[in-house]
Amino acid sequence: MPQRPLPIAAPIAALVVVLAGGVVLAHIASSSTAPGPGPAVAAASGAAAGSSLPGAGASSAHGTSPQAVLAPGTPPSPSPATSAGPLPGDLLIADRGNDRLLIVTPAKRIIWSMTIDPGGPRGSQSWGPDDAFFTPDGAHIVINQENAHTVSIIDIATRKVVWQYGHTGRPGSAPGYLNGPDDAYVLPDGTVTVADIRNERVLFISPSKTIVRQVGLTGVRRHDPPVSYAAPNGDVPLADGGMLVTEIGGSWVDRLDAQGRLVWAIHLRDIAYPSDAQLLPNGNVLVVDYSTPGQIEEVTPAGRVVWRYDVRSGPGMLSNPSLAVRLSNGNIAVTDDFGQTVDVIDPATHRIVWQYGHLGVPGTAADHLYNPDGLDPVPASTAALLATLGGSTGAAAP
Repeated sequence: MPQRPLPIAAPIAALVVVLAGGVVLAHIASSSTAPGPGPAVAAASGAAAGSSLPGAGASSAHGTSPQAVLAPGTPPSPSPATSAGPLPGDLLIADRGNDRLLIVTPAKRIIWSMTIDPGGPRGSQSWGPDDAFFTPDGAHIVINQENAHTVSIIDIATRKVVWQYGHTGRPGSAPGYLNGPDDAYVLPDGTVTVADIRNERVLFISPSKTIVRQVGLTGVRRHDPPVSYAAPNGDVPLADGGMLVTEIGGSWVDRLDAQGRLVWAIHLRDIAYPSDAQLLPNGNVLVVDYSTPGQIEEVTPAGRVVWRYDVRSGPGMLSNPSLAVRLSNGNIAVTDDFGQTVDVIDPATHRIVWQYGHLGVPGTAADHLYNPDGLDPVPASTAALLATLGGSTGAAAP
């Protein structure tokens, strides 16, 4: 996820996504400076999106999902199927180096698995799934394949790619092309958003694969929100219709409102390479430093660091973490990409209390990962779907 804009031309559809979870094996080969408000420039082409895209549907508040950010002060919706312990429910992992997706239980049992082989190398330069998030209907997973330059939507039940944008292995900036896509999400109306890093923009793509809106100026790498951005790698849609944009260049996190206006911009002075910042229910931002040693910070909109995980050596050290998410029990789940693990950290003790994978040991066997880069807690809606497929443990995140 490591590696814009014409600001938003119209309010971004609110995204409060239901996550999914849930063992089925399949192999799919793919086909084809200070912040300033700046002028409000619109960039839209083609017709507006319909709601026929796989994964579109009614939204449901869920406080633990990276894409399901609640408005400040809004409590997460309850779920009857939860697990006691460090990890409160099943977890989706994008195991990029192995070209696969996994859903694992708190007991580390794989209950759903899918290989997605777009060709290309494996390992840290793999063309496999970089991030993976459940869609609003709970029946699909949207992934970005940063090194393959594509975004795809997967049907969980059939394990098939049912929608794709981009040309595998062929970067570009023309309509139909991406260059280093990161953090794809599906909005309730079916629109797909994606941070197109090397094109310096965030795109809004209709089910018919038309660009209907753009944030950022194509090819212009400059921190000047809401007009332009410097290598955006995060584009979290917010419950109020706005968006949280993470910029690699200069280490910035920018909050936009539903009209595309800048609400605030945080300069992350202690983070060299910010990745995939998340808005917390209290209005603060949770963000990782994609570096070695890596760190995680909770930062206020005023830029004050109120919590930090920063272990400089030893087993607790993070190596290029790319995404951190606060779970419903208050713990923090993080992908430790080059450490080859997904960890759960207790923020009170600053200790890793759950881990999937073996530190520094990439592999394909159970409890092994290779450059894990994305995660998403499993929601009740997908757990229910997987129960019908024989794969769910019922341990959905609340």
